[in-house]
Amino acid sequence: MTSEKVPDAAGVRQPSATDQKSRSHKKLTVSLESARSGLAMVLHCQGRIIFRNEARELATIVAQVLPTSGRMVVDLAGVDSVDKGGLGELVLTQLWAEASGYVLTFACPKKSVRHLFEITNVASVFDVYPSVAEAMLAMAVRDASHA
Repeated sequence: MTSEKVPDAAGVRQPSATDQKSRSHKKLTVSLESARSGLAMVLHCQGRIIFRNEARELATIVAQVLPTSGRMVVDLAGVDSVDKGGLGELVLTQLWAEASGYVLTFACPKKSVRHLFEITNVASVFDVYPSVAEAMLAMAVRDASHA
């Protein structure tokens, strides 16, 4: 059995149950938390960061929250995949944050996401850490060296 779209009685192609299930399963979900000591906000992401709604939603949340905190860690531990549109949106968001004087870091990417960052050379644009705790520590060290 394939997951092709099946025409209905009117001849209009309708998504199959398999298509609908796989689409709803992978939608990006995010949650925010204020980290201890108020050092930064942590944005936990789950699902996929892909062209259109998911990537735009992530960029919008960062743009709304980052100006109030000045620092944010984007936790990618729950992100299964990033496509070229999502990657482009992440790069634009990083460049905007940097130009605005904010600190935006990324933490916990899965092996496939980290590999994508490396082969596209955006690993040199992003500050990527193995854990949220290490990203927070790097921010604290950066703050101490600028004081």
